Amino acid sequence: MKTKILEKLSGIEKDKNIEILFACESGSRAWGFESPDSDYDIRFIFKHNKEWYLNLWDKKDTIEFMTEDDLDGSGWDIRKALKLMSKTNASFLGWLFSPIVYRADNHFLKEMKILATNNFNPVAGFYHYHSMSKGFEETLDTDKMTLKSFFYAIRTALCASWIYKNKTIPPVLFTELYSIIDFEYHSTLDDLILLKSENIEKSNEPVDCGLIELVRRIVSENNDVKDNLENKKSNPDDFNELFLKII
Repeated sequence: MKTKILEKLSGIEKDKNIEILFACESGSRAWGFESPDSDYDIRFIFKHNKEWYLNLWDKKDTIEFMTEDDLDGSGWDIRKALKLMSKTNASFLGWLFSPIVYRADNHFLKEMKILATNNFNPVAGFYHYHSMSKGFEETLDTDKMTLKSFFYAIRTALCASWIYKNKTIPPVLFTELYSIIDFEYHSTLDDLILLKSENIEKSNEPVDCGLIELVRRIVSENNDVKDNLENKKSNPDDFNELFLKII
């Protein structure tokens, strides 16, 4: 599949006259709890030639594609990416720190990660994940709950908790979040990840009631501390400096 993905990315570069600076996997495959029928969520950052940016009128700054063999692609122009990163866009940070990288200018990626880390706003990151977890929590222990929705609930709850406790960007790989929960839950979660890897996305296999209560407790704790985070402002000059350097 990686060969198909790389071929698709190369084709986009030629068709759109762009340079892809970074491409990764996002979503459940990057998080480490994919199902057999999970799409490949390919995310990438690209740049145009310098003249493209010297234009009075705004131009389309995204590229999207969907193929018959489950390749779901979405790319952002570097200017858009940097603007959103300056606002601690959690989705984009998930791309940037994905453990599955298809292509990368390693120097570019290193500079982007440093910039993201130094300008991370705990308030923006926390509220992104906390608001999502509250929505997924409503499906717990109901007929609407699937293995997928459970994992989305616990992952977003843990990411918010991580930000409150560590004031840093949460890890993308789900198992790296285990360090902030009791050891007794680790093997049960590992077993559930294995179960999900063997069942379709919409599977409603039962989930241990202890894990459901864990999610509810974490969401409740996050709700109690939501007003106690530091609202850190990003430095616009740092982002503009890197943008000029890249183009």
